[in-house]
Amino acid sequence: MTPTTIRQDDFVQSIADALQHISYFHPLDYIRALGAAYEREQSPAAKDAIAQILTNSRMCAEGHRPICQDTGIVVVFLKVGMDVRWDTKLSVQEMVDEGVRRAYLLPENVLRASIVSDPAFGRKNTRDNTPAVVHMELVPGDTVEVKLAAKGGGSENKAKFTMLDPSDSIVDWVMKTVPTMGAGWCPPGMLGIGIGGSAEKAMVLAKESLMDAIDMTELKARGPKSRIEELRIELHDKVNALGIGAQGLGGLATVLDVKILDYPTHAASKPIAMIPNCAATRHAHFTLDGRGVARLPMPSLADWPNVTWRPDVNAKRVDLDALTPAEVATWQAGDRLLLNGKLLTGRDAAHKRIADLFAKGQPLPEGVDFTNRVIYYVGPVDPVRDEAVGPAGPTTATRMDKFTEMMLAQTGLIAMVGKAERGKAGLDAIRKHKAAYLMAVGGAAYLVSKAIRSARVVAFGDLGMEAIYEFEVEEMPVTVAVDAAGHNVHETGPREWQDRIRELPVLQT
Repeated sequence: MTPTTIRQDDFVQSIADALQHISYFHPLDYIRALGAAYEREQSPAAKDAIAQILTNSRMCAEGHRPICQDTGIVVVFLKVGMDVRWDTKLSVQEMVDEGVRRAYLLPENVLRASIVSDPAFGRKNTRDNTPAVVHMELVPGDTVEVKLAAKGGGSENKAKFTMLDPSDSIVDWVMKTVPTMGAGWCPPGMLGIGIGGSAEKAMVLAKESLMDAIDMTELKARGPKSRIEELRIELHDKVNALGIGAQGLGGLATVLDVKILDYPTHAASKPIAMIPNCAATRHAHFTLDGRGVARLPMPSLADWPNVTWRPDVNAKRVDLDALTPAEVATWQAGDRLLLNGKLLTGRDAAHKRIADLFAKGQPLPEGVDFTNRVIYYVGPVDPVRDEAVGPAGPTTATRMDKFTEMMLAQTGLIAMVGKAERGKAGLDAIRKHKAAYLMAVGGAAYLVSKAIRSARVVAFGDLGMEAIYEFEVEEMPVTVAVDAAGHNVHETGPREWQDRIRELPVLQT
């Protein structure tokens, strides 16, 4: 029998094509599960957020543009048949990285380069999103099975790990830990759990479990066939009963599924890892058998639920170019706003640069003035064709908490836009300065970008996507998450819906 030969370019192009595919096509199992969650949802704020995510998803499928501005770190699981021969001059890692490079630099659909080298010190962007993280296993057979994902930083940063004692409860640890993750992982999504092995094995199991299709509805319909399936159902229902809801606003759907993989472990140990997958769930599976480039199935737009987000009729229109602290003080937590005018952007690296300037007694760069302005925490995708900017959804606001007092006290800033909740330092500064924190929906990046009419870099251009931009926006949708009095929807929403869910046990299933 002639051995299977996998050619270098077939492998590289298959990786590239799959990464482009998942950048704009949600897996259909996720779309169906999210559509069902939308129909069940009773929280108006959560239902609005899910509508934005579903509308964004369909727009991306139509326009072949990224679901999220954070196009992720590439993670690849390979099962290589031991009878496979390679026709290549590159290593497997080098071939994967070349596929990533082709995908992320494709002119028709440029993807955001988020990977930085020298992570402890220089943190310099590699500009092509390489290198990928590759896990490879040699198995019997003559094919190469590929599972890959693009994992966003917001959800990856919420990964948790611990070494339980053998008698400790897994359920108790999960239920104690999930509330500490906040909403920066952009629920509703999935939880991947790895149990056993060693410390690093548990983390890999948790990540690999997220590659599986969502099947919680089918699992409940047929009934569990193992203790692990019983555990999946128990955790799914108990996590949703927390009432965290879409984007942490309070609601019925926090997780759409819980996945668990386990592995034998030391008698003295019980390693457990938990990694969430966000609303920008992106993964693909294919097998190479030597007959050329892999072909992924093309979904039909008819597979998307008939949901189209529209602005709330009661939303308040805000003129950013005439905004005053007095107007900000009138906003109340939960208000829907539509922003119009100019705002500045900035995220981790830009805030650090500003802090360094102030520490040296130096002013802000020329052309950067935050007086009575709003800052948007975002790192956008580069534009293509006639776009003003590529997908430009919010980044996790808690990472800017350490800089919030500085920005509010020293720059004249009066409001911020990001995603998820704020931490204590951020909340304290917002209350002290009677500012406001506005939340945009994570997972609706392309939809948000349609509200951006122009964009230009005004400072720190060397930071790439982390530069300070000036955006001119029209009808950009946000929700007042924290008002000038300190009222906080990420505290009140989940608490309200946790109480409601207790009264509606049927909705837990």
